[in-house]
Amino acid sequence: MGNLLYIIAVVLVIVWLIGFLGFPDAVGGLIHILLVIAIIVVLLRLIRG
Repeated sequence: MGNLLYIIAVVLVIVWLIGFLGFPDAVGGLIHILLVIAIIVVLLRLIRG
């Protein structure tokens, strides 16, 4: 389950970069929200061990 969270976080970062560089107006806000959620999940995973 932990590896799945890291995979999701990496995919969200890649999608964020694509959205940020290619389509900033269309999906930028949604991708930023998803990226923040992914970072929070990864940090919680690291804190909990």
